[in-house]
Amino acid sequence: MKIAIVEDDINMRKSLEIALGEYKEFKIVSFKSPKDALKSLDDTVDLVITDITMPGMDGIEFLRQLNGRYEAIVITGNATLNKAIEALRLGAKDFLTKPFEVDTLVEAIKRSEQVQKVVKSKNIENSEITNSGFIGSSEALDRCLKIAKKSAQTDVSVMLLGESGVGKELFAKYIHENSNRKNKPFVAINMAAIPDNLLESELFGFEKGSFTDAIESKDGKFEVANGGTIFLDEIGEMPMNLQAKLLRVLQEKEVTKLGSNKPISLDVRVVSATNANIEDKILKGEFREDLYFRLNTIPINIPPLRERKDEILPIAEHVLKQSIQKYGFSEKYFSNEAKELLLSCAWHGNIRELISVVERAVILSDENEISKDDLFLESRGQKSKKSFNNLEKDLILEALVQTNYNMKDSSELLGMNEHILEKKIKKYGL
Repeated sequence: MKIAIVEDDINMRKSLEIALGEYKEFKIVSFKSPKDALKSLDDTVDLVITDITMPGMDGIEFLRQLNGRYEAIVITGNATLNKAIEALRLGAKDFLTKPFEVDTLVEAIKRSEQVQKVVKSKNIENSEITNSGFIGSSEALDRCLKIAKKSAQTDVSVMLLGESGVGKELFAKYIHENSNRKNKPFVAINMAAIPDNLLESELFGFEKGSFTDAIESKDGKFEVANGGTIFLDEIGEMPMNLQAKLLRVLQEKEVTKLGSNKPISLDVRVVSATNANIEDKILKGEFREDLYFRLNTIPINIPPLRERKDEILPIAEHVLKQSIQKYGFSEKYFSNEAKELLLSCAWHGNIRELISVVERAVILSDENEISKDDLFLESRGQKSKKSFNNLEKDLILEALVQTNYNMKDSSELLGMNEHILEKKIKKYGL
């Protein structure tokens, strides 16, 4: 298995080279920067291990450039956990929080290798399983769907807000399918996934000869979506120079292709989405306030999966059945402990992360019953409430023993109010 390590810290890079080099089944190549890696990576590479925080080009932009060509494992410090979640969105299959044991990394590598073997043996494209509709329900979801359905009956612009992976595109499709435009095109474009120099032509189209590689004319996404709905995902990442052009398109309801002076009339419903704090971006001069007001006629705040717990198991069961069918496995099911762990995890990557974890568990589990260990959540820094409670219980017990069960001294040692300490002692049966 050929592994590419991308790490700017020379000590970390050399340590990983030496540690992984001990395994005969691994062939290691390393790069001090994503730019160096992009110049040299070829089809012989099976897996990329990359840090996130690096100068020049960070790990997130690096994964965007890779565009899913390689399996990827991300290594990150706690300070960049949010970026690690973004890495999951971009196709990383695992992330490890620093510091970690080499054995933990090796286990993650071998999991990736096993998954790749199964996918290749089934001759199936390694694409993310997606839900065709909303699976399960919760009060939080129902509230958002109610607003979405009401807004769908109009042509006003809707902005979907929420963390990465909460299902914003699914909401956008729901709005489209419940509108009078449902028989017209639904076109989605991710602003963060397209280089700045190509985004304008992707959105607005171009005429033949308008630039060097324009060998034929091309319709932009707005023109393709005419009569229907266009979904502008990650709108907060749109370059400032294009924001004015987008605002004009929305105001004038017409678009002009690059290399043309002839405007094309448009009738398009706009739904946008972002996980960024747009108001902060406005204050920093990174986003136009007038464009924000134009896009944000009806905001819908989609809560994270951890606030929609009633949906977790139905989604997991749905993905489980899909994965079994996709990869040709016999019947599998979650153990009770696995279900408890699924319910207790924070799911910072939300539905997208849940889908990834379940699909991987189906492939890697040896038995029909999927155990909590088959979920491999500990390497992602996920901790269940149960494990946290055990840790708290142990700390309280240790404090009590050290102070000969003196409540006042124990509360001071723990930095905990005596009344709260008494409650926790009763809770844990101490």
